[in-house]
Amino acid sequence: MSKYQIIAGLHNWINQRPGLEFGNYGDVSAYRAEMRKITRARADARQLLRFIELRDSITADNLIHAAQHAYSGRLSITQTMGTAGEVVKIDYCTGQYWPTEYRSAVCAVLASAIWGWLRQPDSTGDSIRKAARLEFGRGLASRWFN
Repeated sequence: MSKYQIIAGLHNWINQRPGLEFGNYGDVSAYRAEMRKITRARADARQLLRFIELRDSITADNLIHAAQHAYSGRLSITQTMGTAGEVVKIDYCTGQYWPTEYRSAVCAVLASAIWGWLRQPDSTGDSIRKAARLEFGRGLASRWFN
């Protein structure tokens, strides 16, 4: 399984419609607030995916390892045989409400892989968070690199 197969699988995963049900919300403002959060997670995931895609030193093994440990290991990346050959399968075990979690799980996994990539023998959590802020901006870094 290659890194680019995993990235393509994750792109397809985050581009799914969330399936948010309006009936689960008391009013329009609560529904829209949830949609904004879900949409922001997609934008964050795209930015993190692009960062990983451009760095050859972040490997498929790094992504698989991150998936096993980040977000309680609820996002799994596996390889299956499809009609067109080997296919990367992304699966997610829901915690509470799938529409609000599936993109966040991807962000957590990607941030974990990037955190491991940024880690040096003499680095601290603060230095890694600072590097993430410089690369991704304060907002994204504060959401995924805490």
